This record gives sequence, structure tokens and C-alpha cells, in this order.
Amino acid sequence: MNERIYNFNPGPAVLPEDVLKEVQSELLNFNGTGMSILEISHRAPAYDEVHQQTKADIKELMGLGDDYDVVFTAGGASQSFALIPLNFATESHPGSYMLSGSFSQKAYEEAVKLGVGTVAASTKEENYVRVPRQDELNIAPGAAYLHLCLNNTIYGTEYHYTPQTNGVPLFADMSSDILSRPWDFSSYDFIYAGVQKNLGPAGVVLNVAKKKLLESSPAELPTMLRYSTFQKNDSLYNTPPVFAIYMVGKTVRWIKEHGGLAAMGEANAQKAALLYDAIDSSDGFYCGHAEKGSRSRMNVTFRLPSESLEADFVAQAKEQGLAGIKGHRSVGGMRASIYNAMPLAGVEKLAEFMAAFRKKH
Repeated sequence: MNERIYNFNPGPAVLPEDVLKEVQSELLNFNGTGMSILEISHRAPAYDEVHQQTKADIKELMGLGDDYDVVFTAGGASQSFALIPLNFATESHPGSYMLSGSFSQKAYEEAVKLGVGTVAASTKEENYVRVPRQDELNIAPGAAYLHLCLNNTIYGTEYHYTPQTNGVPLFADMSSDILSRPWDFSSYDFIYAGVQKNLGPAGVVLNVAKKKLLESSPAELPTMLRYSTFQKNDSLYNTPPVFAIYMVGKTVRWIKEHGGLAAMGEANAQKAALLYDAIDSSDGFYCGHAEKGSRSRMNVTFRLPSESLEADFVAQAKEQGLAGIKGHRSVGGMRASIYNAMPLAGVEKLAEFMAAFRKKH
């Protein structure tokens, strides 16, 4: 197959085609060095330019000042689930967690293993059909932070408000909706995101946090488990995932060149509305998982009347060049991930396919 398909996978996920072509064009000879970016030293001036520009562009898009720093780590958001309580929580000052899906649950469980995890709110008993409300929030006394996962890829829910914490630092896993809409990032003390859903390939975690937090890691932690190690060494204490950071830089620049977060937010809302309209107008043939007030603009989840129809839907969608529609193995059903780089044409084609499939069955 020579033609590109529409890639609805949840991560690793679709990247802007313009970015992929630009990377392809300079892969053998990056910026006149005679080497690929895959071969270049992380100490080389040519890479340092990439590194610093990527950090600057991210902070510019997020509207953050010099009291924040950008740090790149490895291990995925899953490793961050443990690093955060290791660095910032104690038994007397535990982490307090809002549970809205599988990944916030995993983050909480890592804190529990360390004896520093408490539940501030949960919708687990409702099968995570919505995110917790502000009035349900019960932050642990003396909490070191309140943690939430802003967008829940498996269940297709998303926070559309920022919780008020009465001064408790606010930490957020933004892996699947980072830089997808205008947002008050300055209300958050620590933001982290595995980039493979909306910003680049797997291999690096973007951390954007207040410098005073990043500098405060306990000295007794092993060197590579301290955020302060990465902050003090500009994420260059050891060899970072250079190619992944380079790709993030390309994607972030693409966001800037295509209207910034305002344009991304408008486009993503339009794409999501198309699919939710297809669900809501189907007379129950398609049944969305998320309550309307918590619907994600990044991951649209729904079921069909039977598992056999769902299998047919996935197979026939693939024949139409619509890939990655199958839902997560833990919940089944369908999931269309429509991140920044998913073009409107791909979502229009999926909505048309949904209408045709429904008429046929």
C-alpha cells in the first residue's frame, strides 16, 4: 500500500504529514552536519539549538514564564506515576488522587505502594462514564499535591474545568490532550505527558513544572530518579532520547505555524462534534460511553448493538482505510482517537462510514 491511511490509533498515534516529510528530507544530513539526527551527539551545538528551541516553543504555547521549566525524561508516563510520589510525597504529606480512568488509577496505585496515596474523588463505581465534579473533591489534609489525568483515552472522558485546590499544588497527566486547546496551564504546578499521543513518537516524557518543585527532590533518591537531576542538567545528565525530542520540536513548531492552541482547539471541537453527532443521531445503534458533560475531544468511545457487529465494523472500516478504531481490550467497543494531527477529512470519512454501516445493519 503506497497511500497513507487515516490512523485513529490512540498512541503511538498520527503525526502531521508535513512534519514527517520534513523529517524525511533531512534524515540523512541534519542541518548541514553530514550526519542524521539519529547519529548526532546530544552535546553537539546543532542539537542544542533543537533542544532549546523546543523548550522555548512549548513554554510560549502554554503561556508560561520563567518560574516554569521544561524537562525531558524517559520511561513514559507510567514511570512518572512512581517518580512523582517518590519526589514529592511523604506519609505525612501524601498525594491525593482524582480517579477518572485506568491511568489515574495506575498513578494512584503507585503512590499506594509507597505508602503515600489517598483518593480525593472517584467515578470508578460508575465505570468512569464521567470525570469527578468539583463538589465531590475531598483532598487529603496536608496533601503534597492533587493529581488528575486530564483526558482518559480508554473511557473517552475529559476534564473541561480545572479543579480548585485551596492552595494544594495541582499535578496533571496531560499525555493525551497536551497542547490540543487553549488552557490555563499556569493553574498547574506540575504537568507531564508521554508525547506519543499528541506530540511525537514514543520515547520521551515532557514535564513542564515550577522550578521550585523540580529543584526540591530528596537528596537520598538515586540520581536518575530525581527530577532535580534533570532540571539542573537541562535534561542532559545522560543521553536523552534525542530523536523523540527533535520530533516533539517539529510538531510543536507545526502547531505554532497552524494557528496555535486556539486553532487546534477549534479544529478538535469540530472533529469531535462530527462523531458525537453521528452517535447521537443513530437512534441508539451507536451508544457513547461518556456522559455528555465529560466527553473527550481526543478519544471518542462507543459501542454497537453486538460484539459481532463491532467486529464487522472494525474489519470494514479497515477496508476503507480507517485504522485503529477498535477500543481498548479492557472495555471493548470502538475508539476513534482524533488528536491534533488527524485531518478533518479523516473524521468526515469515518462519520460517513458510520452512517452507511448503520443503514446497512
